[in-house]
Amino acid sequence: MVDISDDDLLAELGAAPEAKKQNARSPRDERIIAGFEDIVRFREEHGRVPRHGDNRDIFERLYAVRLDRLRAQEDCRTLLHEFDRYGLLVMAPASSIEIEDLDDDALLAELGVEPVGDVDLTNLTHVKPRAEVRAAEEVADRTPCVDFESFKPLFMRVKEDLDRAARETRRFGEDADVKKGEFFILGGQMAFVADMGEEFRSDYGRPDRRLRVVFDNGTESDLLLRSFQRALYKDEAGRRITDPNAGPLFGGAAEDDDLESGTIYVLQSKSDHPDVAAHRDLIHKVGVTGGSVEARIANAALDSTYLLAEVKVVATYKLFNINRSRLENVLHRVLSPARLDLTIQDRFGNPVKPKEWYLVPLHVIDEVVARVKDGTIIEFQYDPAEARLIPTT
Repeated sequence: MVDISDDDLLAELGAAPEAKKQNARSPRDERIIAGFEDIVRFREEHGRVPRHGDNRDIFERLYAVRLDRLRAQEDCRTLLHEFDRYGLLVMAPASSIEIEDLDDDALLAELGVEPVGDVDLTNLTHVKPRAEVRAAEEVADRTPCVDFESFKPLFMRVKEDLDRAARETRRFGEDADVKKGEFFILGGQMAFVADMGEEFRSDYGRPDRRLRVVFDNGTESDLLLRSFQRALYKDEAGRRITDPNAGPLFGGAAEDDDLESGTIYVLQSKSDHPDVAAHRDLIHKVGVTGGSVEARIANAALDSTYLLAEVKVVATYKLFNINRSRLENVLHRVLSPARLDLTIQDRFGNPVKPKEWYLVPLHVIDEVVARVKDGTIIEFQYDPAEARLIPTT
C-alpha cells in the first residue's frame, strides 16, 4: 500500500490546508474579554445585568462597575461586539452614579478595593471587602467614654428587660432604620445610639449622619450612620433590641384581618405518682402550640414530658398575631418560682425532670393570660408564698 500524506490527500480532494491563524490580541484585550465573559455568565445565571448597591455581593458590584466602564469606551465595545450576545454594551447604565465623574480611586472605593500602586481596572487583584476595612477602622476609632457612668444604668435596665422578656432581639435587616435612643448588639457588645448629628450628603450624594454610639464595655465611637448600618448588616450576630413599649403581645379580641397563630393550653396530669396525686388540682402544665392541642397530647402516656400519664385539658386560650416562642418564654419566666421539682423515670429507666409543670392555681394562670393581653405581664411575677402575682418592682 502506497503511503499518502495528509497534504496529498487534501490535494486529491481539491482542498488546501489552512494556515493556523495567529492570535493577534494583546494581553490587555484578552483580559478585557475574560472580564466581559464573567459579566455574560452573571447575566445567564441571574437573568439580569449586575447592579450597584451596598447590599449587593462584592462580585456583582465589581461586574456592574466593569460593565459601565466597558460601555463608556468605544474600543472596548468594538472588541467585545462579537461576544455581546445579550446586548449588554448598548443598555443604559444600571447605576445612578455618574461613572464618568469618578476617578480610579473612587471606582475602587465603590468595589471595596484598597488601591496598591498602579492598578489596572481590567485586571483587579487583592480585592478586599470594604466592610472589613471599615470594621477595622471602627474598632480602631473607639475611645473611652468619659461619661460612661451616666449610660451604665441604661445598659443594666435593658439587660434586665431582656432577662424578663420585656424586650427581644431581632436580626438587623428586618428593619434597617436607626434612631437616636435605640439599642443594638454589634460584635457581641450592646451599643446605644446616644446622639445623631445633622444630615449631610456624602461625596457620592448619599444622605448620611454622624452618630455617637456608646458600647457597654465603656467605649464609644463617632460612626457614620451608613457605616453603623453596614456593620450591623454584615455581622451575623448583629441584632436590634426592641422597645418594651412596642405594645401588648396580642389583643383581647380577634379582628377580621387577624391571623390565628396558636393556643395556650393548660393541663392536669392523671399520673399516680404520689407527689402529683397529692396536689393534682394545683399542678398544671402550661404550654403554647401552633397546632391542635389534642394532637399535641395524643401520646402523653408514652412521653416523659407529660409525666408518662394521660392528661386532662383544663383551659385553652387562642392567640392572634403573636410570636409563640416569645410568649412561651414570658409565661415560663412569670411562673418559674412555682416550677415543679420532680424527677421520674422514663420508659428506659433513665431519670428525667419534666419541664413546664407548675404548682400554681388555675385562677392565677387566668390572670397571667389576662395580663399578657393588656401588656402588663412584664410588671409581675408569681409569688408561691402568697399564691398570687406580685409587682416585680
